[in-house]
Amino acid sequence: MGNTAAQDYDDITKAIQPYLDGAKAGKGDTMKPAFHANATVYGYLGDTLVSGPIKLIYDWADSIGPAPKVTPRVVKVDVAGTAANVRIEVDNWQQHRFTDVFNLLKIDGKWVIVNKIFHTHQ
Repeated sequence: MGNTAAQDYDDITKAIQPYLDGAKAGKGDTMKPAFHANATVYGYLGDTLVSGPIKLIYDWADSIGPAPKVTPRVVKVDVAGTAANVRIEVDNWQQHRFTDVFNLLKIDGKWVIVNKIFHTHQ
């Protein structure tokens, strides 16, 4: 009746793909399907705290443009029923290296990112 762990893993990695595609394309609109409309973001870009609606990430992607050499790797997926946590290591996003941690919720049978926190590596 319920999804298997492997199916959830596949569905979750597919759910975050628009975010990764948007990073590469430098287009916030491409990222939107990965996120809940009320999703939030928190993290530091250098010494600057970024906090608020996910639109901040869309706008940032638009402002820095395409990143054809970006190399994201999913390093951890943790699922508990309708809640999941995903960690991604992102190299070469316009000279930046990030660790992204996403919290996802399965809403109406579909995985969606409800929160992103991130660390910018020096």
